[in-house]
Amino acid sequence: MHNNTQRIVITGIGLTAPNASSLSEYREKLINGQSEITEINLRYFGKAPAGLCTFPETKYRKKKENKKGTRAGCISVYCAHEALADAGLDLSSVDRSKIGVYIGLTEHGTVETENEVYNIRQYDYNTSYWTHHHNPRTVLNNPAGEITLSLDITGPHYSIGAACAAGNASIIQAVQMMKLGEVEMALAGGISESTGSFGIFASFQAQNALAVADDPRRASKPFDLDRNGIVISEGGCVYVLEYLDKAVARGAKIYGEVVGYAMNSDARDFVLPYGPRQAECMRLALQRANLNPEDIDLINTHATGTKQGDIEECKAIREVFSGSQKTYINNTKSIIGHAMGAAGVLELAGNLPSFTDNMIHPTINVDNLDPECALPNLVLNKAIEVDSINTILNNSFGMVGINSTVIVKKV
Repeated sequence: MHNNTQRIVITGIGLTAPNASSLSEYREKLINGQSEITEINLRYFGKAPAGLCTFPETKYRKKKENKKGTRAGCISVYCAHEALADAGLDLSSVDRSKIGVYIGLTEHGTVETENEVYNIRQYDYNTSYWTHHHNPRTVLNNPAGEITLSLDITGPHYSIGAACAAGNASIIQAVQMMKLGEVEMALAGGISESTGSFGIFASFQAQNALAVADDPRRASKPFDLDRNGIVISEGGCVYVLEYLDKAVARGAKIYGEVVGYAMNSDARDFVLPYGPRQAECMRLALQRANLNPEDIDLINTHATGTKQGDIEECKAIREVFSGSQKTYINNTKSIIGHAMGAAGVLELAGNLPSFTDNMIHPTINVDNLDPECALPNLVLNKAIEVDSINTILNNSFGMVGINSTVIVKKV
């Protein structure tokens, strides 16, 4: 049964970020430009700036269950429960076979594998000491599956591997499945447990793409001439997506409607981003949303603080939005670092309250704006208040040339 004309809205948000574990606290800190990036000390690797989350890990699941599962699963279960609570939904009144669970991941299983190899080291690498939990922990559907186990959801669940575009990809997947009538409601979001892996830090360092700074809170500097790379963060964010008519009928609060989206591929390089394809991605999302560039009030950029990445995205934005005088631009990674698979959804979540408070949170740590990133209406270092915000365009791009754009509109 196709519901292609159905409008789909966000009615619940559950999150944990490196500076907050609820949307209200998160929003307040973003508006204040308050970063809580700290320093991590990883085995084999050493010290680096990182975004770490502190959330009540046993709020919805016992310690024993957390031990059996994964860090990613623990984050996703927390976010899913928080999203449902925020949406005011009691699942006992819902057909749980009609709920889809779609979780975006940059990678999964790396942390578990590193931990096990480290563990059997003390037994002279004897694999009979390898945990029997390893396979269910490392299958790609694990963080999505752990949500269904915790909430007794019997509809489809799977993870979406789309590098750092995965959070946006999960929203897109959920909307498409709801429009197809495959599910009637969805839990969609993204998770990052990247700070548990020394290999991820070591690899970014080998690419000269890992940020360093005396003060870790100032390490993430997208658009700044002196930026020197990415700050790796963990985190998670899950949305409740519902049909507009059902949300209205039950008197739900509505954060916004997903009105446009697009994904495409650069087909050029393993790691280097490509502006012209990013521009095509934004154009396609606008076309599907029946919007012009000047209809977009706010662009939340993907910019990670790597030289070429920031410049390519700015070129793409300049190309698509050069005719728009009223489109503001900001960046959330400057405050929370790069939450990989959770980046797109966390960054969108932090901006959705703009629809009600008309504030735009700043891009922080910009002391010396790179002329190649000097876009008009870039909100730097201090939040601003505007007359109204009705549309947000959210970009997320990832390795191996994957691009995603999601457009959300005030209802």
